[in-house]
Amino acid sequence: MSERPEFIQLEKSDDVPSVRDRLSFIQGKRVLLIWPEEGTVLTRKLDLVLIQREAMRRAIRLALVTHDPQIIKYADELNISTFETIGASEKSRWRRGRSKVFAARFQRPEDTPDPDELKPVASRIRIEEAEDSKRRFNFTRVLVLLLLIVVMLGAAYAVVPGATVTIIPAQNAVSADVSLTADPSATNVDIENGIIPATRLSVTIEETGTLPTSGKQQLADIPAQGSVVFVNQNASAVDIPIGTTLSTSAGTPILFRTIGEGRLEDGIGQQLEVPIEALQGSAGDIGNVDSGLINTVIGSLADSVTVRNINPTTGGESRSLNAVSQEDQDRLLATVRQQLQSRAYVEMLPRLDEAQFLILETVHIAEERTDWTTFSANPGEVTDSLTLTMRAVVEAIAVNERFGQQIAFARLAQQIPRGREIRPESISYERGPVQQVFQNGQVTFTMIGTGIVAGQINIGLLQERLAGRAVNDAMAYLVSEVDLAAESLPKITISPDWFGQMPLLPLRISIRLEEATP
Repeated sequence: MSERPEFIQLEKSDDVPSVRDRLSFIQGKRVLLIWPEEGTVLTRKLDLVLIQREAMRRAIRLALVTHDPQIIKYADELNISTFETIGASEKSRWRRGRSKVFAARFQRPEDTPDPDELKPVASRIRIEEAEDSKRRFNFTRVLVLLLLIVVMLGAAYAVVPGATVTIIPAQNAVSADVSLTADPSATNVDIENGIIPATRLSVTIEETGTLPTSGKQQLADIPAQGSVVFVNQNASAVDIPIGTTLSTSAGTPILFRTIGEGRLEDGIGQQLEVPIEALQGSAGDIGNVDSGLINTVIGSLADSVTVRNINPTTGGESRSLNAVSQEDQDRLLATVRQQLQSRAYVEMLPRLDEAQFLILETVHIAEERTDWTTFSANPGEVTDSLTLTMRAVVEAIAVNERFGQQIAFARLAQQIPRGREIRPESISYERGPVQQVFQNGQVTFTMIGTGIVAGQINIGLLQERLAGRAVNDAMAYLVSEVDLAAESLPKITISPDWFGQMPLLPLRISIRLEEATP
């Protein structure tokens, strides 16, 4: 238990569920419940009992701060500490509440009246006894009716006896993993060598592809233009000639020159605005600088004047055009080749019958010619996009899946023990991955066949052999003559069960075949 208790101030509207909800957030601590001055709806001893049970379930030790004498009385009976103030609760020891509030039956006082002595005066008990008697009567009627139905069913089974024989035939799973070679030159299925015929399909396809060019062709840059203001630093006049070089001072210097001339009047502080443009090395968008950045005069006038651009320079443009590169042609050619193969695959599918499948790994371009390949532009030519129109002959190998299934079934049949048969509904085939594609068109891949082999059961013959036998004799016959699953025994059910032997009529013997549990 922690030393400092949790305080819960109760409201007038608090009831047992709300207090228990507030206790649900606390575990293993001391909790002081503070009663409001005007009381709450928690006025019964049962309320304190329910709250105390919730506290004990959460290992909480309770104490109360209250002036209500009735609550103090109930708390004392439940061994719960009560205090007049919060301060008093911090100075005194808290009592541990009682874990048992009500007495058990064996603790009942000896002078407690026996319930039977109260029956004559307890009308409720008499009513319940009458209802119990009625229920027993109804139950007896239902039971008698059920017994009559059972007797009638037993008589019917005595007139027409029957038997059900449940057996689990022996079975085991078989599988064959066959390596097959699909050969376009083969004409028949070679089961021994795993060779099956294949069909070579061919289609001529034309496809067009376009992509943006990634090459660049540089053009002459356009220089930025603007104006600067020269300020005279001498008492005499200063001439500003065309071509005076100016520069920025921050970062990499960007050079400009005056494209006009002028004369600064004599006197310190005289100003003159002159147009400028970026020099060739600073042409392009790099020459677009903000106001105030052009502040340096290069040359003989540096000591006579200062300079500043009041407005940003504008109009500078670095020019280049998109052009075709050799990489663009190579990339587009590879893309269009892939498109040709994909489209050829789609167009070949309708030409297959339901048993054939197309081997995707064999789809390839068998023929392409230069006069069938046309680019819209050559490397170095200026254009934003490059287009290729291409025609090609695409080939692929198709295989009849049933040929492979024949070989897989033949390999499965070699694993069937004598006296057993493979269940046709259990046979399944699955194509494995392609192992190799040869230049001559041959393709090797795998085919996996699986199935269930079970003992042969002739139901009609078995009914005739079992008819009229004693149950033990029939059981011995099944164990010795029928191919049963390992560690399984037949189950014979006679109806009616007292009949003692198998029915004389074979048709009254029902044979049930069950699957062995894995």
